[in-house]
Amino acid sequence: MIRARLILTLVALTMLTAGPLAPASAATERPRASLTDVENDVMCVSCREPLAVAQSPQANAERDYIRSLIAQGLTKPQIEQNLVGQYGAAVLGKPPASGLNLTVYILPPVILAAGVAILAIALPRWRRRTRAAPRAATASTPPPDPAEADRLERELGQFRG
Repeated sequence: MIRARLILTLVALTMLTAGPLAPASAATERPRASLTDVENDVMCVSCREPLAVAQSPQANAERDYIRSLIAQGLTKPQIEQNLVGQYGAAVLGKPPASGLNLTVYILPPVILAAGVAILAIALPRWRRRTRAAPRAATASTPPPDPAEADRLERELGQFRG
């Protein structure tokens, strides 16, 4: 009985100590870049279209350069930095998030948030107005004149029959 508890305790301690080691060793490994991963985020500088779909000699040269950087073991951010150094900022598919280009990243969420805020304020007011409008219209409408009601019935009778 004591031996079984000792074995279970050792197994539990082994699992607890081995668990954190696996993620730590995985975290020290650098993520390996792939051509398709980089290709989707960069542009062909001569065609001005994504490198993944470009079919020009320049696009092929860029792909060969990326393959050589991957063979050196560089990560995706390092490859992108080398591409910018080689071809300029025009090679990036997304503008860098600095300076005036920062508005590309900030402005759409700000506009969306402003639209949601405007709707949150305006919708309840519109609903209150539409609910109040029929009541006001029915309350202000006078009852029909009996002579007009008779004339309306006669004219409608001509169309019915």
